[in-house]
Amino acid sequence: MRAGRHGPGRTSAPALLVHTRTADYRHDSIPAGVAALRALGGFDVDATEDPAAFEEPLDGRYAAVVFLSTSGEVLTPAGRERLAAYVEAGGGFVGVHAAACTEYDWPYYGELLGARFDRHPAHQPGRAVVEDRDHPATRHLPPVWEFTDEWYDFRTTPRPTARVLVSADESSYDGGGMGDDHPLAWCREQGAGRVFYTAFGHAAEAYGDPAFRAHLHGGITWAAAPRP
Repeated sequence: MRAGRHGPGRTSAPALLVHTRTADYRHDSIPAGVAALRALGGFDVDATEDPAAFEEPLDGRYAAVVFLSTSGEVLTPAGRERLAAYVEAGGGFVGVHAAACTEYDWPYYGELLGARFDRHPAHQPGRAVVEDRDHPATRHLPPVWEFTDEWYDFRTTPRPTARVLVSADESSYDGGGMGDDHPLAWCREQGAGRVFYTAFGHAAEAYGDPAFRAHLHGGITWAAAPRP
């Protein structure tokens, strides 16, 4: 499942399929996000806006699929089937920022991600609390992470089915709507696959932040890791 792509006489790095299609709001930060993923190292990156990319077999080709600020309905019925089968069989899935604003009409996707976007206040500085530092996405972070973002609210907390890594301190910014239990980044298992989601990444500037890049790299590495 975790094989990289193969060229003549050599084995390439593990590959990521990065989907950036938007059928609703489109973030200006998407190009910066793709560039950051290419610069992380350790992975080849295939970035696409074409839903037909998911109608081909994913197993054995990609170590993980990344939905980078996708929005709306971005897959065909056949693509949905392929993605679900891929994850259930052990494929990795990573959602970044507006990935939580995606595929509202597909119940499986909500289960896969763990929670769906509800609303957000203005883009502003705030404090994130690192709940779990025993994870590649958070080991480098301080206990309280000062960051600037949109501080997404979700319709429900993912906590019943997910391992919460980072949550919001709503007292540090204006307009939070979830109260004391406000997860922002988490990981979970779906079938034999691993899922990582982070709500951070609204602005292009975020993708130049070394701490955020390390956060992304750790989450992707965890989701893409080979498993027995």
